[in-house]
Amino acid sequence: MDLSKKILFAGDPHGNFKPLIAAVHQHKPEAVVLLGDYDLDTPLENSLQEIIGLTEVWWIAGNHDFETPDKHHNLFHSALADKGLHLKVTTVAGIRIAGLGGIFLGRVWYPPQAPKWANKQQYLDAQRVHIKHGDDMPLKYQCAIWHDEFQALGELKADILVTHEAPGSHKHGFPVIGELASAMGVKHIFHGHLHENYAKVIKHNIQVFGVANAAVADLAGNTISN
Repeated sequence: MDLSKKILFAGDPHGNFKPLIAAVHQHKPEAVVLLGDYDLDTPLENSLQEIIGLTEVWWIAGNHDFETPDKHHNLFHSALADKGLHLKVTTVAGIRIAGLGGIFLGRVWYPPQAPKWANKQQYLDAQRVHIKHGDDMPLKYQCAIWHDEFQALGELKADILVTHEAPGSHKHGFPVIGELASAMGVKHIFHGHLHENYAKVIKHNIQVFGVANAAVADLAGNTISN
């Protein structure tokens, strides 16, 4: 078996899961990791029914997955809801993978600016009484990367970091993601969001692979499906 194909990384599907499904049938990976922005009309497992049982499916959320209550529900309340990688380290096919879903939002935290809120609770406490409960936080805030959660993730150790946002390797990325990866001992970052296939090396010799929309990359960063 080609070890570079034991995990595949899927760029933002935006409703098109055919390249990922074809790649799974061809390469038979142990696991796939989806990098966000699914634009789901029905629960996630419906889009992936052809590969459920053939490979493990893991995911992080993108900003599109918080656009409407239906898109959010079809991901976070799907049969694959427990396969989210956000803010934790999970051993996938023998490799420690850390996940960071969502995006930086100016009204919450937009590095290198200081965070507007120390944490979600501080934000909620400042709002009207009727939205003081976490479940009632507006979706546009739920897609945000929160400073305290980001810092807590940096205390963990991993081999690979998967993000929706890009690190400083991309002109629209954020160097703080590279700093996070360095703190975690990560050697490879895979990200979606910006719809571009590329490979770059950033500080501390961390390799970054951007995965374009509906594209699929292997562990070596090779694009195997567009």
